[in-house]
Amino acid sequence: MSLLEGITEFVTVAETSSFTTAGKRLSISTAQVSRQINQLETRLKTKLFYRTTRKVSMTEEGGIFYQHCRQILNNLEDAERAISNRQETPQGLIRMTAPVAYGEQYVMPIVLNYMEKYPNIEVLCNLTNQTIDLINEGYDLAIRLGHLPDSSMMAKRLSTRTLYVCAAPPYLDRYGSPYTLSELGSHNCLIGNSPYWRFMENNRQRTIKVKGNLQCMSGYTLTEAAKRGLGIVQLPGYYVDGAIRSGELITLLERYCEPEEGIWALYPHNRQLSPKIRILVDFLSMKLP
Repeated sequence: MSLLEGITEFVTVAETSSFTTAGKRLSISTAQVSRQINQLETRLKTKLFYRTTRKVSMTEEGGIFYQHCRQILNNLEDAERAISNRQETPQGLIRMTAPVAYGEQYVMPIVLNYMEKYPNIEVLCNLTNQTIDLINEGYDLAIRLGHLPDSSMMAKRLSTRTLYVCAAPPYLDRYGSPYTLSELGSHNCLIGNSPYWRFMENNRQRTIKVKGNLQCMSGYTLTEAAKRGLGIVQLPGYYVDGAIRSGELITLLERYCEPEEGIWALYPHNRQLSPKIRILVDFLSMKLP
């Protein structure tokens, strides 16, 4: 006799407190359920249920046995699901959004590799720095950078980024280097989408309002302006890493640098994560720098 024989019937009776209801749930007769339970009790040499004409309840031994059997069935279901998921080939349309520069430089090359691997995938990607309402706009996935506001979205951390404050040697030779946050007020700061720069001081986050003669939503433009010695910039590493390594930009105020921020995949919590989305998220998590 198989060790699993009668286990499904036993667990179903335990969870419904009824042989009749268990039979209906399993699409078998009440007599068959009863027969399986009797054979199981005989094999175990113990009584699993107290039976009356109105009530079925577990014995103490039945309760112990149920905890183990429920876990066994859960593991079997997980095993079947894992195999089933592996056999599901990603296909269909993915509607996603990502920030413009990060999407162009990092996200979309990986998405293109994903599409090469799974040719039945279609992608509609909106590269925008605006925050899109995924549910109302019908999007499956968003790539978001930095701190996440409270929301009903599910989030998976894909990678990290670091914000750097930096300037070109010619600018620093001419105007000097700031060594404290208060000194930023006397410098020309090149501004992106917000005039408020973020720092850590005494283990607390602090924002400083800066001013300057250039404000532009393009990180590449701000990087180029900084390299030309037009001012100081605060940008994520993926804009300025190369210039820092080459010496074209010098990092400043390093002791006030914030800890690494997350780069996230967001998706609606009330939608089952389909293989095409789940595998893409895993793909991004493995490939993003």
